[in-house]
Amino acid sequence: MSRAVLSLGSNLGDRLDYLRSVLDGLREAVVAVSSVYETKPWGVEDQPDFLNAVCIVDDPARDHWAWLRAGQALEQAAGRVRELRWGPRTLDVDVVTVDGVSSGDPELLLPHPGTPERASVLIPWLEIEPNAVLPGHGPIRELLAALPVEDRSGVQLRADLRLTS
Repeated sequence: MSRAVLSLGSNLGDRLDYLRSVLDGLREAVVAVSSVYETKPWGVEDQPDFLNAVCIVDDPARDHWAWLRAGQALEQAAGRVRELRWGPRTLDVDVVTVDGVSSGDPELLLPHPGTPERASVLIPWLEIEPNAVLPGHGPIRELLAALPVEDRSGVQLRADLRLTS
């Protein structure tokens, strides 16, 4: 079994459609999908707000590298251009964790190193998997509670937007 948690983000173009393209591209493997959240930019702040979501996928034929390649292919299909680290993008698909896998490879660090500090990942993940644990860091509920209030308040539920019907 290869179960993974993927973080999705977009802040250029039709943001919602780009997020939906991930679910369409991974349709058979999608187990759970969070609501959509609007998030203030992180890292480079002079850019549009992001739409973010988290999905859980499972496919026994895919390992952690296959999840990375699938995410990269979806980003490429969305026209993602990597010009500025943490800069604006049509689509960002991060492999947050893959069950039973840790990786120190610079191309695929697992669990994703930014996760403990990113409310934009923890909030939607907590929504769909309340008892989740980030390997090596602990329960995501505790990680989220440890973040400053301003980090958590920068992530707003967009109840008017749906990724699934």
